[in-house]
Amino acid sequence: MIYILTGAIRSGKTTALLNWSKNRSNVDGVLCPDDANGKRYFLKLKSKTIFKLEAEAETEAIVAIGNFKFLRSAFNEANDYLILEASKTKPKYLIIDEIGKLELKNEGLHVSTKALISQFKSKDNTRLILVVRDYLLDAVLEHYGITECSILNTEDLKILF
Repeated sequence: MIYILTGAIRSGKTTALLNWSKNRSNVDGVLCPDDANGKRYFLKLKSKTIFKLEAEAETEAIVAIGNFKFLRSAFNEANDYLILEASKTKPKYLIIDEIGKLELKNEGLHVSTKALISQFKSKDNTRLILVVRDYLLDAVLEHYGITECSILNTEDLKILF
């Protein structure tokens, strides 16, 4: 089953998922919160491991979108982690935060998103939660060929058990 958590930019999607998942043992995946300085990082939910996402120097291998420069290595690590965790631990919920402009250009978290969407389409006991900005929802559905899913907002997380 596929769920898509959608909302406007900076509307609290990641924070809502952090709060919803913090006392659950059946949730894994990666979230992309901001640190105290406003820099984005990846958080592996189950292990609470964090790793840097935003590049600090032009010399690093980067993926750029708008004013943001992200580490290509961070996306590689996140993609590998998501695919590996989905294959071995079978959490009830697996979260990918977030699917956006990079993924629509087959970059960022595209590799894991594409692989996991096809894997989770046919599973009833596990759920994939994709975080998507509201204005990109239709483009993401089309890009990944998602025809069956439940669209959620942050308030709807209460219905997931």
